[in-house]
Amino acid sequence: MAIDPQDRLICTAADDSGTDAPHPVSQSIAQTSLFTFDTFEQLSAGLEDEYRNSVYTRGRNPTVQALEDKLAQLERGEACKVFASGMAAVSSAILGLAQKGDHVVFVNQVYGPTLELAEHLTRFGIDFDHVRDGDVEKVERALKAETRLIWMESPGTMMFELLDIAAITDLARARNITTVMDNSWATPVFQKPITMGVDIVVHSCTKYLGGHSDLVAGAIVASDEILEQIFYRAFLLNGAAVGPFDAWLTTRGLRTLPIRMEQHEKGALRVARYLDEHARVLRVYHPSLSENSALLARQMSGTSGLFSFELQDGDYEGIRKLLNNLNIFRLGVSWGGFESLAISPNRGVNAESLAADGIPQGLVRLSVGQEDADALIDDLDQALAS
Repeated sequence: MAIDPQDRLICTAADDSGTDAPHPVSQSIAQTSLFTFDTFEQLSAGLEDEYRNSVYTRGRNPTVQALEDKLAQLERGEACKVFASGMAAVSSAILGLAQKGDHVVFVNQVYGPTLELAEHLTRFGIDFDHVRDGDVEKVERALKAETRLIWMESPGTMMFELLDIAAITDLARARNITTVMDNSWATPVFQKPITMGVDIVVHSCTKYLGGHSDLVAGAIVASDEILEQIFYRAFLLNGAAVGPFDAWLTTRGLRTLPIRMEQHEKGALRVARYLDEHARVLRVYHPSLSENSALLARQMSGTSGLFSFELQDGDYEGIRKLLNNLNIFRLGVSWGGFESLAISPNRGVNAESLAADGIPQGLVRLSVGQEDADALIDDLDQALAS
């Protein structure tokens, strides 16, 4: 599908602010822990507003700020804050807005560590419920007077089911509930939740935004008012600041984000369609192969390289053999880099928990990288034959 020309310009624009000609093409790195001032009055003023002033890199840094400006523009948001990891962004979004007695509703299959954090936060009086599909009526029934946040993923983790984002944000807005969307799967070039009414967008920059499997970072995009609250109540005190060099690596990754996402989409669709016709595959879980084509077209301008499939009569032994016979696909966690990866949630000892989460025993997740799609299909073909 098409990528917005404006997004291409945002991703490729060089930062030459504050320099005389000739201008550097590459973003400069402010590799410093602190910033000094000419007068004590200036230092004091900076400390009074660390959200807007560079005083200490744990709060604000020019290299990080350059990345934040780009991400806010890509998401069509007002402001952005970048964190040391995706989970630092996730935890800060919740801790910065929720407090004892509040209730959070998680919708769709949500990233596992996010739900682990939710379980952990019950010790501090923050309760939650999990609606595992996108049924808006089920979401409505899960809401309470104490509900502070609705947390969504679309497409969802592992099964990649779509949510009707606008319907859920309408539901939340009528009850003054803040909505959050983890948009790591689609990236802002393929989906812009803020334009559909979502209040906060969270990213794992480790994935597609960085794109080279050489950094760990996260981001939150929201209104300036929301982000300032998260900054003082969670980010600054938790110390989850990204280093300037990792921010620079992420900015470098953004330069090729549109063309990388086009390749991820193209390659993944070819692999998914091959698997969809394979006799040993029961079902492929990819948004473009789902029955929600109208919803997909309304909400997204493209699809990424992450999807899953279910083996026919799949069990742990069959999954183990399949994965161990792959040659090009590497076995590892995470996704969104240049390399193709394969993994399964079936560990051979967790059948009950998979069933409770609605995940098939024979599920295999693929992250299609930048390799030739025919080579990836040949690799899967020989592994399935084994």
